[in-house]
Amino acid sequence: MSLVQKLGPHLPYLRRYARALTGNQKSGDSYVKAALQALAEGTHELDDLPPRVALYRLFQAIWGATGARLETAPETGDTVSDRVLRIPPRHRQAFLLTALEGFTVEECAEILDETSESVRQLISRAQRDIEADLATEVLIIEDEPVIAADIEALVLDLGHRVTTVATTRTEAVAAVKARKPGLVLADIQLADGSSGIDAVNDILRGHDVPVIFITAFPERLLTGEKPEPAFLITKPFQPETVKAAIGQALFFHVERPVAA
Repeated sequence: MSLVQKLGPHLPYLRRYARALTGNQKSGDSYVKAALQALAEGTHELDDLPPRVALYRLFQAIWGATGARLETAPETGDTVSDRVLRIPPRHRQAFLLTALEGFTVEECAEILDETSESVRQLISRAQRDIEADLATEVLIIEDEPVIAADIEALVLDLGHRVTTVATTRTEAVAAVKARKPGLVLADIQLADGSSGIDAVNDILRGHDVPVIFITAFPERLLTGEKPEPAFLITKPFQPETVKAAIGQALFFHVERPVAA
């Protein structure tokens, strides 16, 4: 297999990562080009790793030698790019490689030449920075009191505020009319037989807000028949999984106007 055949399928995703890492497409593409030139000229080689991991590792070597040292983080701004650049470079890399690019912690460790434990610490630090920067009000839609209390405790521990714990579709919609949240955490099957899916659809018709579904019935959302949620957590859940999803949902969400 030629180098082009081996690396070609991964280049669009590397460009995505480079754009997120540097804050803009032009800069990101220039570093991707530099990495490929280094490979073509023989000044750098791919390590004996799976092609995608090896490609990202090469990119990191190029960017780490120049880009990470030259950038200036914006003090203000609320685009995703602004948020990215406010995170220290090494923490940002670990966060984006796992949250955006879907690498495992072990693969991320190979790319960054770190231990798995170091990567976990970098991700944890990045998430703390995100949470501090994006603290918001949260609506919880959950009819089981114990589970609702556990989720509320997680939300509060992250520095967010809980506006309401709704147990039915009607309560959820009313809560949003009274006070718009910055995030919704929703179960699917609710106390009166109503649907958390319907509640979320009602909410999204009037407000653009990130949503995380936490449910024992993920198959009801993973049908393949319509757009599926970006954030879906299966019960019983791990607290760290919920915390990570909250950070990612808030970080990558850019509010868009909703048609009247």
